[in-house]
Amino acid sequence: MNSSSVEPLNSVAVNLSHLESCSPEPQHLTITVLLCLVFLVGFILNSFSLWVFCYRISHWTSSNVLQFHLALSDAIITPAAPLMATYFIKSNHWTFGSFLCKTKIALLTMHLYGSILFLMLISIHRYIVVVQYKKTSPMKQVKFIHKLCGGIWLLLLASGTAIFSMFNTSNVGNQTLCLSIHQDEYTQVYFTVNLFILILGFLVPFAVTMVCYFLLASSVSRINTTTTKGQAIKSKSHKTVAICLAIFGFCFMPIALVRTIAVVVKMFFPNECKLLVKLETAYYICWILAGANCCVDPLLYCFVSRDFNKCLRTSLKTGGKIQEKRNENELYDQDSTFNSQPTI
Repeated sequence: MNSSSVEPLNSVAVNLSHLESCSPEPQHLTITVLLCLVFLVGFILNSFSLWVFCYRISHWTSSNVLQFHLALSDAIITPAAPLMATYFIKSNHWTFGSFLCKTKIALLTMHLYGSILFLMLISIHRYIVVVQYKKTSPMKQVKFIHKLCGGIWLLLLASGTAIFSMFNTSNVGNQTLCLSIHQDEYTQVYFTVNLFILILGFLVPFAVTMVCYFLLASSVSRINTTTTKGQAIKSKSHKTVAICLAIFGFCFMPIALVRTIAVVVKMFFPNECKLLVKLETAYYICWILAGANCCVDPLLYCFVSRDFNKCLRTSLKTGGKIQEKRNENELYDQDSTFNSQPTI
C-alpha cells in the first residue's frame, strides 16, 4: 500500500522537475556584447549611408532609390536593439511592458524581411540593367521604383501590424518572456507563422535572387574583358553577386534554418528541453548574424553605386563641404550601362 502510493508521488516529482528544466536559461554575456556591437556599428554605417543618399547625391537613379530603402529597412531595427540587450542582461526577463514587446517583434520582422525583399529587388534590377540593357523596363524608371518600394513598405507595415496583434508577453514562473520558444501558448502560432514566412519571406526571394545572379554571371562571363568598359562591368557585377549571396547565406539562411528546427522540435517534441534551450541560444546567435547585414549592406552601396562611392570619398576627404556633381557619362553608373551595348 505504501509502496504503491509512493511511486505515483515519485513520478509526479520527476515530471515536475522535467517541466522545470524546460524553463528559459540565462544567455551568456557574449551574446549581449556582440548584439550591442553589431547593431551599434550597423546604426552608424546606415545613418551615414542615409545622410549620403539624402544630402550628398543630388540626382537619384533607380539604383539609388533601391539602396536608400535597403538602408532604411536596416535602420529601423535600431530602437529594438537596446531592448533586446536589456532582456538578455536581465536573464530573459522582459520589463518594458506588453506594448514595447509587440513593437520589438514587429520591428524585427519588418527589418529582416524588408532587407531580404529589397536585396531581391536589387538583384532583379541589376539583372535587367546589365543583361537586358536593350529592352525598356519599368525597373529602369525612377518613378516606378519609388512606387514599387512604397508597395513593399505597405506590405511590411501590414505584416508588422499582424505580428503586433498576434504575439504578447508571457509569464513563466518568475520571468516575463517576449518572443521565446518557451511561450507554450504560441507553439501552434509559431509553427504556422514560420511556415508562411519561411516560404514567402526567405525561400522565394532567395530563389529569385539566385536565378537573377546565375543569369547575370552567365551573361557577364561572355563580356570581352580586353576593353576597359568590359572589365568594369564584369568586375562590378561579380562584386554585387558575391556580396548579395554572402548576405543571404551568412546572415539570413542560419536564422531561417534554426528557427524552423526550433518550432518543429517545440511542436512535435516538446519534452526535449535540453535541445530547446540550445536551439534558443542558437536562435539568438543567428539574430546577431542577421543583424550583421546592417554592417555589410553599405559595402554593396559602394560597389554598386558610383554616385555613392564618389560622394562617400568626397565627404570623408572634405568633411562634407564639397558637393560632388553627378557625371552622366561615368562608366560605373549603373543606370547608364543599358544605354550602350557591352562587348560580348
